[in-house]
This record gives sequence, structure tokens and C-alpha cells, in this order.
Amino acid sequence: MKLETAALILSKIGNPTRLKIVRMLVRVGDEGLPVGAIQKKLNIPGSTLTHHISHLKNAKVIRQERHQATLYCIMEYDQLSKLVDYLTEECCVGEESHDTAA
Repeated sequence: MKLETAALILSKIGNPTRLKIVRMLVRVGDEGLPVGAIQKKLNIPGSTLTHHISHLKNAKVIRQERHQATLYCIMEYDQLSKLVDYLTEECCVGEESHDTAA
């Protein structure tokens, strides 16, 4: 993962509402949650939720799938794993290894 990609993802999930959405989706697993269920749990207007979901989709942290009349938000675990790997890949290697080109 490139530094710019990691920074984009962190900036998008760095909002309290968006972080709640991400954590909610991680908890439910691969099936995701209907947008309406997320809205109900967060108790926010639909337009506000759409705004937050848009940011998460643009960072490829979540995707949406339609199942008949219901729109689901689903966590992109691969992207999340890549971010965690990027953040921890140089754990305990000392100060000599600085991320200058990533």
C-alpha cells in the first residue's frame, strides 16, 4: 500500500460517524448491513448517512450491493487488512528504517 492510499483511508475513517460505520460493518461480517439498519442504529438523517458512506466508498473501505430492494453496505476486509499491514510492517525494526519513498 502506498503512503497516499493509507493517508486517504485514515482521513476518511478518521471521522467519528464513519468510524462507527466501519466498526459496525466489521462486527457483522461478510453479509454487511442494510443502509436503513445503519441509519437506524446511528439515528442520523439519510442524507447525512449518504455523505459518510460516499467517503468510505471513495476510499474503497466499503462497497454497496443491492439485494432486491435493499441496499447493503459491506466491509472491504482486504483493504482494511492492507492498511493494518502497512501500519505495522516495520514494527520493531528500529529507527534506521524510515518510510521515505512509500
